[in-house]
Amino acid sequence: MAARLIDVARLAGLSVTAVSRHLNGRIKLPDDTVAMIEDAVRELGYQPNPHARSLSRGRSDTVGLVIPDIGNPYFAKLAASVEQAAHKRGLALLLCVTLNRRDREQEYLRRLATNYLDGLIFVTNHPNDGSLADLINQTNRRVVILDEDIEGARGAKIFSDNAQAGYLATKHLIEAGHRRIAILSGPEHMMSSRDRLAGCRKAVAESGVEAELTALLYGEYSPGHGRRAAQALLDRSDGTTALIFASDEIAIGAIELLQERGVRVPEDMSLIGGDDVAPFHLLSPPLTSIRLPVDAMGQRGMALLIAGLNKKSTKATVEHLPVELVIRRSVAAPRAAKPPGRA
Repeated sequence: MAARLIDVARLAGLSVTAVSRHLNGRIKLPDDTVAMIEDAVRELGYQPNPHARSLSRGRSDTVGLVIPDIGNPYFAKLAASVEQAAHKRGLALLLCVTLNRRDREQEYLRRLATNYLDGLIFVTNHPNDGSLADLINQTNRRVVILDEDIEGARGAKIFSDNAQAGYLATKHLIEAGHRRIAILSGPEHMMSSRDRLAGCRKAVAESGVEAELTALLYGEYSPGHGRRAAQALLDRSDGTTALIFASDEIAIGAIELLQERGVRVPEDMSLIGGDDVAPFHLLSPPLTSIRLPVDAMGQRGMALLIAGLNKKSTKATVEHLPVELVIRRSVAAPRAAKPPGRA
């Protein structure tokens, strides 16, 4: 049978409490006493029960990551970053995939009340109806919100600088000579969509030229939305010469449609991607993209969660991490020609 803590205490001639507190690093004992405990541990082959140790401290040593979709490369990369951060701190990570369903998100938040999890890093991908904020506000610093805002929720929040993303993309296209630019956006009532649009409009306002945002097409962060939006733009034939995608998933569907319609990139249409997580550098031509700080977001999110659990952070914080424009070959000066994708 496996050796128990009481067996170690008996062999060492000490109390169970003294041995337990020593093994948990909660007491400093004389060197000869420590030696007796360590000798007993080796002789019996005692292995501490990590679950029992965590319960004795009122912790599970397990945190959760709530994400909408593990099949999306963006969320997969974010999950890898959070896992690395948890591992460095000796924590287990429970991956909670919601399929972007509000009832599943609510269930994981409720599990915090049972101490099944110490805390959550929380990512949603749809507008909030108020229910998530109410649950989060009951968790006492045990939730960190990443990527997309949940309005009304208090605590630590970390976002990409979406206004900067929209600004950099639009400014780059205007400097390349484009004056009619369309945005294939995410859902209309989400913070990321509003902030990116604000950044795009700022770049237009500051340009000093007669540039125009010809279309703002809202929809899910999905290839289906990208495909439908690109189809609608080509059918309108409104002289748009450049597209900005809010995400890689939207870009996938749009690029597929452009290829089917015979639209050449960048000769007929210039493109800028929105995440730079998918391997768009392998396309011909490689896709110029806004690179989001996915790794930094995961690392920083874990740091703030641990600070909250240790009660070292007592006030709500909102951080916007900088993005980067990665220039490849999908943007070129527009040329006067017949509308792209038309016979």
